[in-house]
Amino acid sequence: MRIAVWHNLPSGGGKRALYDHVRGLTARGHTVESWCPPTADKSYLPLAQLVPEHTVPLNWSPKAFPLTRAYGATLHHLKAIEDHCRSCGEEIGRRNFDLLFANSSSVVAVAPIARYLKIPAVIYLGEPCRMLYEAMPQLPWVALDRPDSWGSPVYLKRRFGDALRVRGLRIQAREEVRNARAFASILVNSCFSRESVLRAYGLDARVCYLGINQHLFVNRHERRERLVAGVGTFAPHKNIDFVIRAVAELKEPRPRLVWIGNDADAAYMDRLKMLAASTGVGFEPKVRVSDSELVSILNRAATMAYAPRLEPFGFAPLEANACGLPVIAVAEGGVRETIIHGVNGLQVEHDPKAMAEAIQCLLDRPDYARELGANGCRMVAERWTVDSAADRLESRLLEAVHKAPPESCVVS
Repeated sequence: MRIAVWHNLPSGGGKRALYDHVRGLTARGHTVESWCPPTADKSYLPLAQLVPEHTVPLNWSPKAFPLTRAYGATLHHLKAIEDHCRSCGEEIGRRNFDLLFANSSSVVAVAPIARYLKIPAVIYLGEPCRMLYEAMPQLPWVALDRPDSWGSPVYLKRRFGDALRVRGLRIQAREEVRNARAFASILVNSCFSRESVLRAYGLDARVCYLGINQHLFVNRHERRERLVAGVGTFAPHKNIDFVIRAVAELKEPRPRLVWIGNDADAAYMDRLKMLAASTGVGFEPKVRVSDSELVSILNRAATMAYAPRLEPFGFAPLEANACGLPVIAVAEGGVRETIIHGVNGLQVEHDPKAMAEAIQCLLDRPDYARELGANGCRMVAERWTVDSAADRLESRLLEAVHKAPPESCVVS
């Protein structure tokens, strides 16, 4: 196949998944070229190492819109991404490709790229735009609190601004549904994500599980230290403060908590450091470390603590398993499909004391921790490899090109 790729991904799991997908497709003899806007992170696992990559301008610059800032910024971004996708579509259309393989976009999760092409289009959607559909910490559609005075100029100004903001979000939601309907197939990373797409867009998606690069994430059988590892960008939805509180519940001497993230919200990072200092937790944040350092930490840690809110899939637990590290995960989101309680890790409820008890259990029972880690390493080799993931993706893309009838089961 001749495959055109489009994405607007930041660094992180989504970009790693795309990198591995592209590498797998080219290894199977397919011709691949990539398109993206300048807002995509091209320095993290650059696709240009694998295939030709074209950067097409995106005329988007955040501006201050008096009173109508949120509304105007939303419309401005939607127009910019539409113009960008039209330009990409024109370039791709001139090059005789068989298929478009699109990925997510920041700000607007589903971009309109498929609307400007006549070839079959498939999108690998990590998740819908969560801000529109989840309470993070509150749904954007919720009305303002009741004022003390309905006629207050301050309240009237807030109400006017809120009405415009919600109007902008409604337009964005409408456009994302329209964009999603233009794809021949929506692929997702978990059954949980399939349900999220159905809730958000009213559309069916097909599960196409991801895989872990076992050439990178290797169990070196090193001596385990009194260390708890965590992986995920330093942002509130990754729930790192929850893990700090869990470690604070442990008896002395507590293990160190080493957390690795590709990016950091500066204000949230400051709050994490203050929380760790006030609770007596040895917290070591590491931003954008090399893959070799990440693998080294996963090979030296005693366990991984994983507690993001409604994470669609979660690469990190399987990367840890590949390094022989057991995972303690809050049982929500896609991690329930990868971490099996008592097999390759432990599942706990969203309670710091429950996670603390599980961490203490593995610290006190190193043989049990090694058993869980070994099981995880074996499970990754049997089911969660990048080769098997590339096979699954290739099959889905061939279905779209040849318009094969759907299989009876959506999970592969």
